[in-house]
Amino acid sequence: MMRPPKIVVVGSINMDLVVRCGTLPLAGQTVAAHSVNEVCGGKGANQAVAARKCGAQAQMIGRVGSDAFADRLMSNLDQQTVDHTRVWTTSDCSSGLAIVAVEDSGQNAITLIAGANGRVSVSDVQQNANIIESADTLLLQLEIPTPTVLAAIRIAKTAGVRCIVDPAPVASDWNDELLGVDLVCPNESEAEVITGVPIETLADAQKAAAILQSRGAKNVAITMGDRGTLLGHGNTFHHFEAACVNAVDTTAAGDAFAGALATRWAETDDLTEAVKFANLAGAIAATRHGAQPSLATRQEIEDLRSTQ
Repeated sequence: MMRPPKIVVVGSINMDLVVRCGTLPLAGQTVAAHSVNEVCGGKGANQAVAARKCGAQAQMIGRVGSDAFADRLMSNLDQQTVDHTRVWTTSDCSSGLAIVAVEDSGQNAITLIAGANGRVSVSDVQQNANIIESADTLLLQLEIPTPTVLAAIRIAKTAGVRCIVDPAPVASDWNDELLGVDLVCPNESEAEVITGVPIETLADAQKAAAILQSRGAKNVAITMGDRGTLLGHGNTFHHFEAACVNAVDTTAAGDAFAGALATRWAETDDLTEAVKFANLAGAIAATRHGAQPSLATRQEIEDLRSTQ
């Protein structure tokens, strides 16, 4: 592909309130935090920025609210050179908000308030079908209403546009039509929720991937943190080792993975190469604090590749 790939993301745009603490609180427990920061995030916006940093053209379809966060969220997309001409302001509504608690080990717990993300509608998607149809890859997550995600999938499939679904968070109104795409890329927890298979070993991951394929997914990439990624590709399974890094915050590692994978797959049409590349992007994100500030540039990914 001579030109940069065009990645269209239909998804969420959030302000993340990131609270850092020694350990995550248990139910009913109060813990003292080290700090709190406001960081632009949302799985949709994170993945669009990740793709852009990897060299793709990235365009968002989504919504922000009419609150104080909205201008900052839009300005951030502008600074990241993500096309936000199809991101609308929703009156009498807050922007999406995520409260992200990160413990010193790097593990996190996230509470989401959908806000304007909950107003991204089937009509929004249908009115912008031409944007999806012009994409090399459509990238989707589940922080917007499930019917909206399904409408976007149908437009992409009809137009022959490659479609990737990051099934996070797994919605209460789960529909297996979400699996009927070119690639599904859950983490191990999400794969367990969808399939019912606890993932303790690579064999477990392979079993879960096979179930997801039997339920409609053409390809499956299950990310497992420091245990790497299991790819179910056709009738074969391949395990990719994780890069050796010092993880401090896993908040956007999955988003880094998805954005990088979408970009590299569009560039090369080689899913194995794309997963290798995406693994590196996810690893770099885990070494940095925050969501979008942790996302790697193309050069940083290539530099890490040269050391592995």
